[in-house]
Amino acid sequence: METTKPAGLMAHARLITGVGVAWLFDAMDVGMLSFVIAAVHEEWQLNPVQMGWIGSIGSVGMAIGAIVFGMLADRIGRKTVLIVTLLIFSLGSALSALATGYAFFMVLRLLIGMGLGGELPVASTLVSESVASEHRGRSVVLLESFWAAGWLLAALLSYFVIPHWGWRVAMVITGLAAVYAFYFREGIKESPVYLAKNVQAKPRFWPTFLKLWRPPYRRATLMLWVVWFMVVFSYYGMFLWLPSVMVLKGFSLINSFGYVLVMTLAQLPGYFVAAWLIEKWGRKPVLGGFLFGTALAALGFGLATSLPMLLISGMLLSFFNLGAWGALYAYSPEQYPSVIRSSGSGLSAGIGRIGGIVGPLLVGTMIGHGAALPVIFGIFTAAILIAVVAVFVLGQETMGKPLD
Repeated sequence: METTKPAGLMAHARLITGVGVAWLFDAMDVGMLSFVIAAVHEEWQLNPVQMGWIGSIGSVGMAIGAIVFGMLADRIGRKTVLIVTLLIFSLGSALSALATGYAFFMVLRLLIGMGLGGELPVASTLVSESVASEHRGRSVVLLESFWAAGWLLAALLSYFVIPHWGWRVAMVITGLAAVYAFYFREGIKESPVYLAKNVQAKPRFWPTFLKLWRPPYRRATLMLWVVWFMVVFSYYGMFLWLPSVMVLKGFSLINSFGYVLVMTLAQLPGYFVAAWLIEKWGRKPVLGGFLFGTALAALGFGLATSLPMLLISGMLLSFFNLGAWGALYAYSPEQYPSVIRSSGSGLSAGIGRIGGIVGPLLVGTMIGHGAALPVIFGIFTAAILIAVVAVFVLGQETMGKPLD
């Protein structure tokens, strides 16, 4: 069945903007976390392994949330799950401002991660099912561009707020997403594809899991699990540590925040270029090409020894990596039929979040043992190249194909 077309351009824009603002708040939290880690490191006298666990515990929650809420969205609807996960994430962020120690802060990061992990794949599924096939890929990538806007706001807040008023004020600002959830409830419609298949039997975990690993979905599932793991592993390993890496390279904390802000500016062009190309070249060339660019930029960042080279390679890393994220979110829901679409995307994202657990921990452990930054970023380069091979060898082009 072809996806139902929105009633005009305004409905399309309202859908992208409504879901996108929720996505923006998610990105604000993840983006700000890299700066918060650097701040609480000094306040609570954390060692590198403890710093790595702050990023990884969120990924534990995201893995749980992606799997649980992805399955739930195939049972009770995309819109309901989006509202629930947005509330979980935002309330957890606001409560983080009350954390007086490492342990309580970690519990809240787990809760926040569950909300984030559930929201992201379900949001991309909702948009995929609500627009016509000729606009589907571009719409999801444009939705992903709100992530860059959220990262930019996070960098601005971290640069202007954290040094003067502290990281707790910044977390309260992120928690204001709870207010938006009430507007979101009235402004967004349920997926027409979900409503059309609502009379079917609701999926259960184990039968759905087995179905994903049987023909004709086995190849797509293998490809997505490999790509998601490698992309999330490298992204959280690199980006959550960016301010701290800049400090390790000899820059002050406040200067590091400013330099990361400059790098973050390159994320939006990355999304827009990917959005423009994805309906011209197709999903595979855009995803594989942007991942390859990410690998080269990661290697360049690890080897850079001067400020200009750090900024250039960091901006290229932001440009290619975030463009690849947009293509991956567009590509993932297109691999499965509607009855298991959110479950398949959620499980893929959940497997990816395991990489998000390993990445920050690996960096913290290797830094604690005195490993050189070129070695660390060389590992991430190799991981991304594995994802490139998986896309081109196992992936099937889905551009223009209707969602059944």
